[in-house]
Amino acid sequence: MSEEGRNPADIRIALLTEYDGTDFVGFQRQDNGRSVQQTLEEAVEKVYGRFCRIYGCSRTDSGVHAKGHVSHVDVPFPIPADKIPLALHAVLDDDLVVLAAKEVPESFHARFNSKGKRYCYRVRNAKVPSAVNRRTEAFVPGALDVEAMNDAAAAFIGTHDFSAFRAQGGPDITPIRTMKDVYVRRNAADPDLVEITVIGESFLYNMVRIMAGTLVYVGQGKMTRTEIEKLLTGEGVRKEAGKTMPAKGLTLEEVFYDDLSW
Repeated sequence: MSEEGRNPADIRIALLTEYDGTDFVGFQRQDNGRSVQQTLEEAVEKVYGRFCRIYGCSRTDSGVHAKGHVSHVDVPFPIPADKIPLALHAVLDDDLVVLAAKEVPESFHARFNSKGKRYCYRVRNAKVPSAVNRRTEAFVPGALDVEAMNDAAAAFIGTHDFSAFRAQGGPDITPIRTMKDVYVRRNAADPDLVEITVIGESFLYNMVRIMAGTLVYVGQGKMTRTEIEKLLTGEGVRKEAGKTMPAKGLTLEEVFYDDLSW
């Protein structure tokens, strides 16, 4: 695969990154603000003395966080893999950290080799929001029936038409998606924190945030599992699903590969 700026002698490196998405406009470079991709590219250029294009596993939206985002980059000379995170840390801001680096074959691609992703949407379900975690949680007051939410979440598992769970403005691609697992739990150590976990092969624009909003509606008694099942037949429309939850509650937790492990 031909990629911009690659030289035959380049070494391909995979990067495992964590970031607080609050002050980023998303992963992909944008004209309207600071992106994760641009920030990483500028850091890599400082370390290696040459611009190197970063290729990410996904385009997380503005405000979305990551604990296990994966990207790859072709660099002009070797640095021991365990030293790369330290070198980049010296030139990165505090809201973006490279957790690990690994040399990978030239055939590896962070996006196209991915077998799926695990996201977690976090909801603070209490009388008042958390001050400490306000940047990484949505706030929903009032009782939520988490058992009903978890039962309804199972309706998403499998291959379905997610047309009703995509936002306007996304790319015009097939709405058929396969979810490996979807479940809802209260955090055992923090019962006011409701966690919606979604594991799937690929996702539509804002899909996880709309799924989370729909499950919150179920927890509030506004929707049922049966209604979700009907929406997944392909006959449902966006306005019939739940609201799009705020970006700050969503975190990309893990990306799966057959040929890469940390």
